[in-house]
Amino acid sequence: MKGLKHTLIALGIAGVPAMAMADIQMLDDSAMGNITGQVGVTIELETRLNIDRFLYTDEGTLEINDISVGGTNRVDMFSEMGTNLTGAAPSDLLDNIRINIDIASDGDAIINILPMTFGAVDMRISTGAWNLVGDSNSTTIMDNFHMDALIGSGTLRVDTATDVLSFRADIAIDDMDFEVPFLALGIEDLRLTGADYDLDAPQPLDVFTRVEMGIYKTANSQGISSLAIEIPEFEADMSIGSVIVGGTSIGSIFMDDLAIRDTQMIIYGH
Repeated sequence: MKGLKHTLIALGIAGVPAMAMADIQMLDDSAMGNITGQVGVTIELETRLNIDRFLYTDEGTLEINDISVGGTNRVDMFSEMGTNLTGAAPSDLLDNIRINIDIASDGDAIINILPMTFGAVDMRISTGAWNLVGDSNSTTIMDNFHMDALIGSGTLRVDTATDVLSFRADIAIDDMDFEVPFLALGIEDLRLTGADYDLDAPQPLDVFTRVEMGIYKTANSQGISSLAIEIPEFEADMSIGSVIVGGTSIGSIFMDDLAIRDTQMIIYGH
């Protein structure tokens, strides 16, 4: 078999015309450096994530139980529009995601997240109890968290000139529920949409609110390098279908044109 392979290779070389062989030139290191492959990498993603328990421990512990991330398995999100906004079949998987990864000529890394089919990516996040646990006592600060959301698009960019990680996403929350047991408080049917979204004349592009963040290194008040998160502007409409206090609904809440601007957080240990 090895002899046959060698014979075929020899025949192939012999079949190349002498004139063509004369035109073949070896590339030097400089020429090789100018050769690039196909532009970017694309990943098509389909997944479901489950974590039984997440622990953050300082002197005490924050414990989050039964974390689940997947698809909503729904076609009726923002049902007032009367259409399947995902453009895909219902599934409990986080899917319909295309991730494009590119390195620009200036060295910037760009990750662009888009739906594979026309529409949006649906996502469900749910958890069990969030507990604060000490040596002898514990408190449940949140329980039965559930969120159904749409992601229109997302972009991550690492800027080599400024060393800033920029994040941008278009999101809409159709339904969020959670309980705060130690305050006897519950939130049901929370919705978050774009500030221009009109329930009487709903438009798919208006349903999304844009979230933008800049993440980078900066000095804190003591001159120590710290993590900075900057939110230049955030605008949305938010409604809460029912506020539960002591097991009884006390009414609903609507915030029109909620705006948060010029926000910066600096995070460091102590």
